[in-house]
Amino acid sequence: MVQGRDRATSSSAQWRHFLNASGGLMLWALLMMPAGCSDGRPELVKVAGKVLFQKQPLTAGSVSMIPAGENDFQGDAPSSQLQLDGQFEMKTFPWGAGVTPGNYTVTLSAELANRIRRPDYALAEKSPLKVTVTSEGISNMEIVIP
Repeated sequence: MVQGRDRATSSSAQWRHFLNASGGLMLWALLMMPAGCSDGRPELVKVAGKVLFQKQPLTAGSVSMIPAGENDFQGDAPSSQLQLDGQFEMKTFPWGAGVTPGNYTVTLSAELANRIRRPDYALAEKSPLKVTVTSEGISNMEIVIP
């Protein structure tokens, strides 16, 4: 019977040790989680519109939005293929449709910028196209290239 008590005491000590060790592990895991239990996905808002060149829709190319240095999100630049009517809807890889709110420089794909003889529009440091995206997004953006 004494032997049974030793087992119970030993088992109880092992259980307390396990709880202390796993409790420390749980506390560490909770502290390592970002505030708000976020899964790391950026907040995305809709940005869509059309690109016009000399009052005509631009096609056969793409448009990108290069985040300004002060933007919180500095991942892949949102981009979109231009449709036959010049329409676009920005997507941020790998997160999906939309862009994070902030300031951007808009660029055209190099092939498209060269085709319309506006090579500076393909370079973020030279493109004159700037846009600020608010938390409401932009549904009818019109990018007009003279």
